[in-house]
Amino acid sequence: MGTTGLVVLLCVIVLLLFSLMLYVFSRYRKCPSDKILVVYGKIGKNSDGTNRSAKCLHGGASFIVPIVQSYQYLDLTPISIAVDLKNALSRQNIRIDVPSSFTVGISVENGVMQNAAERLLGLKLPEVQGLAKDIILGQLRLVIATMDIEEINADRDKFLTAVSNNVESELKKIGLRLINVNITDISDESGYIVALGREAAAKAINDAKISVAEANRSGDIGQANAEREKRINVSLADSEAIQGENNAAASVANSNAELKEKQAEAQRRATVAEKTQAAKALEEAYAAEQLAEAARSARERSTLEADVIVKTEISKRQVELNAEAQAEQTRRLAKGEADAIFAKMDAQARGIQEVLTKQAEGFKKIVEAAGGDADAAVKLMVADKLENLVKTQVEAIQNLKIDKVTVWDSMGGKDGTPATANFLAGMLKSIPPMNEMFNMAGMELPKFLGHSKAEAVAVEPASEAEVEKTA
Repeated sequence: MGTTGLVVLLCVIVLLLFSLMLYVFSRYRKCPSDKILVVYGKIGKNSDGTNRSAKCLHGGASFIVPIVQSYQYLDLTPISIAVDLKNALSRQNIRIDVPSSFTVGISVENGVMQNAAERLLGLKLPEVQGLAKDIILGQLRLVIATMDIEEINADRDKFLTAVSNNVESELKKIGLRLINVNITDISDESGYIVALGREAAAKAINDAKISVAEANRSGDIGQANAEREKRINVSLADSEAIQGENNAAASVANSNAELKEKQAEAQRRATVAEKTQAAKALEEAYAAEQLAEAARSARERSTLEADVIVKTEISKRQVELNAEAQAEQTRRLAKGEADAIFAKMDAQARGIQEVLTKQAEGFKKIVEAAGGDADAAVKLMVADKLENLVKTQVEAIQNLKIDKVTVWDSMGGKDGTPATANFLAGMLKSIPPMNEMFNMAGMELPKFLGHSKAEAVAVEPASEAEVEKTA
């Protein structure tokens, strides 16, 4: 390869390096002060391990990696939105119109910029305005529904503060911030606000008239008092100087009294006229309020009719949900009661089994103590319970209460025995014999406690035969 070929090769390499540098420098983007640079693509991962959707920069610059990253700008220019709210329902169920204008812009706050990059990137200005307007309308209606018309109309600062707080929090969710709020005017179809204005104007006029009348009355009274004191002092001085002028002073005083009466009458007529005008102004204000109330009642009636249908549907759905919840509760209660009954019966069965087991072990030990002789074991048990058996027989007639017994004994018993003795013997025979008690229990009376009646009968004839044989 000659010298010319080497030169050409070097030129090509230098050209490629220069082109690569220009391309690399072209991927380095600076962010203007009125924009947000949004870099998206392969950005990295968040702290929780998920992929980052975008990287937002306000000011500064960033290198855009070719192929794997790209970028766009978000404009920070303020956006003016005209919101003409119609028929917003206040807390008094009166619908009002609130035309207003809002100024918003994309927020540069950390975290909020990320929301703007995720929700506003690629949208045109009309689309952003429409999205913000929908949010503002909803929050504005919500604030108006929590306030009375008097609060909205009189305390504008409170109304604007509530609107700003609600709208600001919702706009941040899409990456916007509220810059300014301007409420131009508030009106209603029923004339309630106009009636409030008329009432306030009439009240101000009446208060002014009352103040003027009171000031005039105070001036007249003060002037009359000054004149009276002046004339009294002059009359006293004149009376000391000339005794004859007393009659003239009395005439002057009478004339002044008549003048005062006429002035008082004139003042009374002026006061009556003012009160009459004030009453007419109040009457006109009340008439305007009646018209406003009538219009409001008609609107409330239509609103309530619509609300009744909605509430009926809600009540119907609520009843269905309550029925389902009650059925589920009944099923669970029944299952719980069944489990409780099973546990109770299982515990009772275990208790009975334990008692029977202990009794069986006790009987076994008694038989072992008797040397394995069951008859001897029974004798031990009977001997242990003998006192209770006798006590039971005695208690059979223990509770018989005989306060007084009068016996007329005619000696008409068997073989001439007294009837009373037969009565007491029969009472004692009513006690259950011990042998019968053992028979009812399916047991045999031990021989050491006596013989049964049949054995006694069988023994007695044998004894008589032996006696006769011996005789």
